[in-house]
Amino acid sequence: MADSDGDSPAWQVAPGDYMARREADFTLPPVPQSRYLRMRDGCRIAVDLWLPHEPEGAPAAGPVPTVLILTPYYRRFSLRPGGSGDATPNAGKFINLLVPRGYAVVVVDVRGTGASFGTRDSFRSPKEREDSREIADWIVAQPWSDGRIGATGISYPGAASDFLASTGHPAVRAIAPLFAVWDTYADNYYPGGILLKQLAKSYDDLMLAMDHDRRDLLRNYIYYANPDLAGPHPVDEDADGALLGQALVEHLGNFRQPDFMGEFRFREDPLPYDASFSSASFSPYSVRDGIAKDVAVLACSGWMDGAGYANGAIARFLTLRENPVHLLLGPWDHGARCNVSPWRNQVAPEFALMGEVLRFFDHYLMGRATGLGQEARVHYFSLHGEAWRAAAAWPPVAETQRLHLAPDAVLAPAVPAEAGRDTVRADFAAGTGNGTRYERIAGINSTDYHADWGDRQARLIGWTSAPLAEAMEMTGHAIADLWIASSEPDAAIFAYLSEVEADGTVRYVTEGLLRALHRKESPAPDAYRTTWPFRSFRREDAAPLVPGQAERIRIPLLPTSWVFSAGSRIRLSIAGADADHCVQVPHGRPPLLTLLRGGDHASALNLPLRPLR
Repeated sequence: MADSDGDSPAWQVAPGDYMARREADFTLPPVPQSRYLRMRDGCRIAVDLWLPHEPEGAPAAGPVPTVLILTPYYRRFSLRPGGSGDATPNAGKFINLLVPRGYAVVVVDVRGTGASFGTRDSFRSPKEREDSREIADWIVAQPWSDGRIGATGISYPGAASDFLASTGHPAVRAIAPLFAVWDTYADNYYPGGILLKQLAKSYDDLMLAMDHDRRDLLRNYIYYANPDLAGPHPVDEDADGALLGQALVEHLGNFRQPDFMGEFRFREDPLPYDASFSSASFSPYSVRDGIAKDVAVLACSGWMDGAGYANGAIARFLTLRENPVHLLLGPWDHGARCNVSPWRNQVAPEFALMGEVLRFFDHYLMGRATGLGQEARVHYFSLHGEAWRAAAAWPPVAETQRLHLAPDAVLAPAVPAEAGRDTVRADFAAGTGNGTRYERIAGINSTDYHADWGDRQARLIGWTSAPLAEAMEMTGHAIADLWIASSEPDAAIFAYLSEVEADGTVRYVTEGLLRALHRKESPAPDAYRTTWPFRSFRREDAAPLVPGQAERIRIPLLPTSWVFSAGSRIRLSIAGADADHCVQVPHGRPPLLTLLRGGDHASALNLPLRPLR
């Protein structure tokens, strides 16, 4: 099956059809114009300007709207003499899409990266935010600009578009943050308050290779494996590369990710040397109030997009509910490199994502008659149903079915009359392997997801439902509602949801994780709306467990849409560790976990489940 939008009833006009009909009257120039912009503090920022050209080669007459991409991953590579390849592997898809259709595209090396000068003291730092405001000022002052700006990008550049909009610059009309966090703490580095132990190191290795122009290291990443890529491209005024060399020297002082993220054990804890800077400083939710209500937003993620990026897209949609906001959730990993469905036709997605982006900017930035206003605001793909669906709001499934942990490893619709308990010792050597949602966000080229899940989940304690009488769609956040005790004052709890098909095949559906220290729930703040249990992850809300004392802990599983077949069974599994991705909790003390069931302490699984329509 395919994730293609072709012939899907979820759209009035499918993104691929819109793109096919949309004329491309202009051409790309062979190379962009490139220059330095001097910021308020004297830092020089490298920008590329791609302008649409007439077919005969002259720049297009008349001002045009601009799409801005702010990236730490090189606005453009140099190619070695005689070499070949894509010099814009990050921004190229947007350049090739938008420029021939009448947009200017400005691609920026954020300070401390690429050919830009400066030293990075954080990622998405307040300095970068102010740079984006100044770059927007420069754009609207140019004769080719019609005064309207959009912004987009995947991952880091996507979140940078949130920060640009938050400056309140009046020219910013539309942003498309694709596969981008809303909360860097919980969506990325500390999901459930548990540190992903390799992510900061892997990301640091990538950024060191790029910021220091270490091509020998950069080739370890498949995205940049082309041996003809020859470092960041100098700007036009730097013909001999001398200024680029000076900029690279300044990059040697850039912050190091493992050391930096180690400062943020709790969300919104300030740096010990800067009380004004916390994890909120590089998270878009913290600047939500600056985004004007007329700025259009396209929030996009995938069901296997890291440890919480889909949560980020949904929270962005819910929080910016007074804006013209759209939500797209597909069967993808980070950046839609792969269709993750076990039933896919091919690894590469077939969905016309660039068609969706084009229609969005055409509607809100260019003011074309696109019909977007007649489309549903929410589109999502149901795995195993292998179909796109439309909805007016999130969550689309209002119904909740509750299955209870029961004797004999059963998930039962009724609360067991008699109380009972099951125990499991956390296995600090066990993990989920290397074909999971966690690899792609670390720059690892994972293309097959949970292929060995049947064997791995068989080693876990679990509870399984009776066979389903009919096919059921689950869309949203399942919640493991557990009464649980630990032999230690802290624990990491991992909850996994599987489909057990009629022939015994076990399919990974989704997972959730939570550090028990952060079990306290809080109301979701206005800047961070959720439909699942919210935790502040703040120091003042953290509390150790009393060993042996059971507490109710609700663990939201990561959102997905999945169709359970008639005759299949639903399985909940619990673990106390994922040695392949997460740190031990507590260190060197694998806790004995006791799960209570029945009576007054009825552990259960809540599922947003309805008959397949």
